[in-house]
Amino acid sequence: MQHLQVQPDQAGMRLDRWFRSLFPHISHIQLVKLLRKGQIRVDGGRAKSSLRLEAWQMIRVPPLATPDQSKHRVKQEKRAVPPHLQDMMLKSVIYEDADVIALNKPSGLAVQGGSKTDWHVDALLDVLSDKGERPRLVHRLDRDTSGVMLLAKHRKAASSLTKAFAERETRKTYWALVHGVPRPEQGDIKLKLVKRAAGDGNERVRPAEDTDKEAMKAITRFNVVARAGQIFSWVAFMPITGRTHQIRAHALAIGHPLVGDNKYSLPEIEAGGELPNKLHLHARMIDMPHPSGGRLTVAADLQAHMAESWNLLGFEPDDYEDAFPGEES
Repeated sequence: MQHLQVQPDQAGMRLDRWFRSLFPHISHIQLVKLLRKGQIRVDGGRAKSSLRLEAWQMIRVPPLATPDQSKHRVKQEKRAVPPHLQDMMLKSVIYEDADVIALNKPSGLAVQGGSKTDWHVDALLDVLSDKGERPRLVHRLDRDTSGVMLLAKHRKAASSLTKAFAERETRKTYWALVHGVPRPEQGDIKLKLVKRAAGDGNERVRPAEDTDKEAMKAITRFNVVARAGQIFSWVAFMPITGRTHQIRAHALAIGHPLVGDNKYSLPEIEAGGELPNKLHLHARMIDMPHPSGGRLTVAADLQAHMAESWNLLGFEPDDYEDAFPGEES
């Protein structure tokens, strides 16, 4: 059996569509038969093909790979990782113990592969193998979001971390640079979100009406940390829910999109001038139950492009105090 986790960008998909995207060689009739026999289960229970999936649900799937696919996987795993990427991965490690590895993921590095992605975190995990055991992904960050990303060093740790993410026992803080100054300067953004096709043929996440059956509950807590006049603000965000592009879509919805966000922007807002034209969103800190007991708290320094912007605007990362003291996600 294999256990696959629903990623945030897959939330809201029907189970049958999710399954076809991963196992295109399995017919719908075969899928229905597997579901009817209980061989495919969602969070341990039986499910229908029409089930709408939620982020971090665990789906049990029996062995289905064809011989060709198995050969392809082995071939991919044996690709030689270029030295500069090996060096990048090793330098990205900011914390490690017997159960967990924490990376400061660079902006621009995808977590998993796609049609236009050659190298990504998942393809580079062998670089961090410990005694032959390959680290496991337990959550994701967007390609252009930098910051703390956790890996499990073994199956038991993966199960523990995955459970904590699924049950929202994690406390995550993101730093962002936004256009303008949000008013009020702190609060909760409570806007349901839904994926819809945009004019360029790609999907965008946008606010949805309560009556929209595909709408997903989304809550983002925010606090303005510092201002550069009325032009830019350093904002700390704490996502209470974990929807795809949630912070970016919510920031746009309140009229203060993230600097460098070419996907969720307003036409009347000009680019950041001298600031680097890259997404200014950084997973600064994560606090959650440690697989071996106690708490796991990891913080990641700003990546180069955001550190440059902070310097230009006179923001001091070392002066930061917890924007959400005593709060739990």
